[in-house]
Amino acid sequence: MMRIGELAKQAKVTPRTVRYYESLGLIPPGEREGAGQHHYPEQTVARLQKIDQLKALGLSLEEIGKVIHLYFDDPSGKKAKTKVLEMLRGHLAETEAQLMSLKQFRSDILGHIKRFERWFETES
Repeated sequence: MMRIGELAKQAKVTPRTVRYYESLGLIPPGEREGAGQHHYPEQTVARLQKIDQLKALGLSLEEIGKVIHLYFDDPSGKKAKTKVLEMLRGHLAETEAQLMSLKQFRSDILGHIKRFERWFETES
């Protein structure tokens, strides 16, 4: 068991981040001992590291909340990875739609520029 400062140091996050993730349910609450200080088991470090890895993949904290438990409930990791793959495919589809929208917007802007340039040419 370790105190919040030690946990944060090992996981390379701040104590504030630990408390925030705890409030979101991403990590289990620490056990209170003595003077009300929270103590956390060693596996909380692994959980915080997994959260960081999932954030690096582009998952939101809400999405992470939907899969984080799968990594620790299913030792094979198959369920978690299947769910993350589904989420990443969703992100890709959203990105593709945004790119299409931006390409259309770019095309529209180019059309407006050409129209203005033609107008200036005829006014000269």
